[in-house]
Amino acid sequence: MPSQPAIAMETGFRAYLTEVRQKALAQGVTAATLDRVLPSISYNERVVRLDRAQPEGAADAPIPNFAPYKARHVDASRITRGRAKYTELRPLLARIEAETGVPEEMMIAIYGHETNYGTVTGNYNAPEALASLAYEGRRRALFEAELIAVLKMIDRGVPQYAITGSWAGALGKPQFLPSVYLRLARDGDGDGYADIWKSEVDAMTSIANYFVNAGWRRGEEWGFAVNVPATLDRRAIQSRMTAPRCPRVFSRHSQWKTIAEWRQLGVVPQRGFWPKDSMLATLIEPDGQGQTAYLLGGNYRVILDYNCSNFYALSVGLLADEVRN
Repeated sequence: MPSQPAIAMETGFRAYLTEVRQKALAQGVTAATLDRVLPSISYNERVVRLDRAQPEGAADAPIPNFAPYKARHVDASRITRGRAKYTELRPLLARIEAETGVPEEMMIAIYGHETNYGTVTGNYNAPEALASLAYEGRRRALFEAELIAVLKMIDRGVPQYAITGSWAGALGKPQFLPSVYLRLARDGDGDGYADIWKSEVDAMTSIANYFVNAGWRRGEEWGFAVNVPATLDRRAIQSRMTAPRCPRVFSRHSQWKTIAEWRQLGVVPQRGFWPKDSMLATLIEPDGQGQTAYLLGGNYRVILDYNCSNFYALSVGLLADEVRN
């Protein structure tokens, strides 16, 4: 028999779903969908435990070096598989790049990082996971909005297999949250349905559309590795701006300077050539002074929009370069 605390938790959860039902109705979800979905889900303690186990990252906690993360995420296996997937999908990717300006290899790099090229997409019931996380309450506004978004997806005919994803509700090959799916998922093969779960055409088209929506600039690279002279005055180039979003991530970036200005400061590209002098870039030294640094263009900020982590964005960019090369 369930314990008294478990019975109390389920009772509270069901009462909360009654509140959600009213909010979803007010946002246009049909009663038929709600009456079919909501009674079928239960409080999932496992997803709540997984959420609570995520590192909080105190504002003053030391930031580790990037090199160990890079070794795990831009590894030989992921590069080899990425190149194979790149070759397999070239005609499709070339068409999407021509239409959107998002490089073929960048779509593949996101695909590789998010789901290891579609092999790890999650097996959690998204409405149940999102409802449990919303009921738990620490981030109710976020998860309740995503719960209602996935109910809208179901209401619009998205099939049962498509509402399975990560424990946090991310869905399909690109790991879109439901609200992102509703806004930005795109049908790439003309069948009238943006199937980011089974269709690589739709998944790649949707990733590219996300990047376009976030401001991707056609023909501009994301960034590149550089060597920084020991004489560089870091205080003189320190950014004086505070970002409204992910301030700790952006605080690691220097002031914006043109490529011509970085050249004058003695920064040297490891690859041996520069982009155009007028390109604006910021500097990051993710492994400290004296180690490989990176000049980051405006398109790097687009990768951060997908996942606001310097380590993530750097490794996506570096994997994309390896896939292309």
